[in-house]
Amino acid sequence: MKNDSIRLQPALPGEEAAFNKTVSRKKFLSALGIGSLGIAAIASCNKDDDGMGNRVPPGSIDLGKGDTGILNYAYALEQLEAAFYTKVAQSPYSGITAAETALLTDIRDHEVAHREFFKKALGAAAIPALNVNFSGIDFSKRDAVLATAKAFEDLGVSAYNGAGALIDDKNYLLLAGKIVSVEARHAAYIRDLISNGSFADNTIIDANGMDQAKTPADVLMIAQSFLTSKLWGGNLPKS
Repeated sequence: MKNDSIRLQPALPGEEAAFNKTVSRKKFLSALGIGSLGIAAIASCNKDDDGMGNRVPPGSIDLGKGDTGILNYAYALEQLEAAFYTKVAQSPYSGITAAETALLTDIRDHEVAHREFFKKALGAAAIPALNVNFSGIDFSKRDAVLATAKAFEDLGVSAYNGAGALIDDKNYLLLAGKIVSVEARHAAYIRDLISNGSFADNTIIDANGMDQAKTPADVLMIAQSFLTSKLWGGNLPKS
């Protein structure tokens, strides 16, 4: 079995405090427990490495393999969400209320914190900053913004749910569980902004009370429509 490893770099002095200041209302990173994880490294193993050396399509960004690839996969999604909510904060839709502004700003701060954590964790193994394509979104209209936010949050929850079985390192699995629970809170709030009481309806929760889970291939196909950067997950584990 081939092994890749990445070192989770410890936070620089004052870095976590700076994040907490940015997300002052929720003290998000403190609650997440990043500083207490004490992870020195994630041993990453490509469960589907067949020795054939999958080739990256020209002009595409290879997410990598094993846990490193999954970490980059999550980092890519967090980049997309952070960019979207940053745009929402910069260009508020018509009729936005003070309460909506405050909570959408919190969500932005959470997504930025997620993005920066993954970037720091990956270090030299991180994929580059992605170029987004939001040309199809009318940020001046509440319905358009909230519909896109709903799509992103539901996608994020299903992505983390689907990636859980692909993770080798228990510390990374713990982290993913902490993040997906936050993404689910976002999804519930956005859904209720659109239609009160729809936070956990049968479009996302099945008869067993389970949320959706999507494979990286399915998630990347959807996410790609909002990116000009081309992502390639051909080396990600599949089982």
